[in-house]
Amino acid sequence: MTSFGLTIPQRGAFIGVASLPELLQLAPRAEASGLFDSVWVGDSLTAKPRPESLTMLGALAAMTERVRLGVGCMASFPVRDPATFAYQWATLDQISGGRMELAACTGIIPGPGGRSENENFGGVADADRPLRLIENVEICRRLWAGEVLDFDGKFTSYKALKIDPVPVQEPCPIWIAANPAPGKFWERSLRRVANVADGFQTCVLSPGVLGAMMSDIGTYLAEAGKDASTFPVMAYHNVNIGSDTADCLRESKQFLDAYYGPVFSEPMVESWTAAGSPEACIAHLQDLIDQGATQITLRLTSFDQDGQFRRLTDEVLPALK
Repeated sequence: MTSFGLTIPQRGAFIGVASLPELLQLAPRAEASGLFDSVWVGDSLTAKPRPESLTMLGALAAMTERVRLGVGCMASFPVRDPATFAYQWATLDQISGGRMELAACTGIIPGPGGRSENENFGGVADADRPLRLIENVEICRRLWAGEVLDFDGKFTSYKALKIDPVPVQEPCPIWIAANPAPGKFWERSLRRVANVADGFQTCVLSPGVLGAMMSDIGTYLAEAGKDASTFPVMAYHNVNIGSDTADCLRESKQFLDAYYGPVFSEPMVESWTAAGSPEACIAHLQDLIDQGATQITLRLTSFDQDGQFRRLTDEVLPALK
């Protein structure tokens, strides 16, 4: 059965959606509803600044008891010091009682914001981010296993390094988030998911793309000796519920333009958003399930977070749960 998460749009505190304390309160409401199994936040350092993700997760760990807590995607993962990050994440897993979910990604952001982040956090090149992601995953997993680490990597070196505490979870899961467009990076990105990750998170930016990705990932998982039937797949998705689909999509486009800049076209927003009547949203989300999503995390792309949360929990999710 597909499970559902709620994505807290913490960057919304910068664009008039709600205050940060109000956005954080969505998490205990989601848990109390019984309809959500996870709560997620986004991440970036200076490329697309927002309230810091690990700090947010510490607060959410104290505000909830049951739901799993994730960051998706962890866009800054390749530029953070992996040992420091492993230490922070292990502490979060201890605080939360073993509820942490990490979805790491390359975090490549075109333009001056991305360049500034690369330059100011270690002199990282975009071309190195995928390799840094893979190296950092290895470092985290070895430290979380309690290993005394002697490591001489391409980007980072450590000598006799051990962290304490280690996570409650054994192993502590690391997903990879990727949104490749068909083309030269498609296979490379999806093979990375199959070979390195414990799960896959993606944004469905064109119709049917999730099913196409799942078909290829299934092949790559088999080649890696992994079972595709037990490999978790999460669609990171938007929702806007209302009587007029065009109005819902218009507000979602306005929200996303303010949140990210005008980088998502109207067709992309339409594919990426369950919009319109409850029945239309249910059908849209069911299509993601049919394409292979085992989990869906939903962000309310509306300036009325409270009203949309009520409609989602009263009129949409009960039909899918």
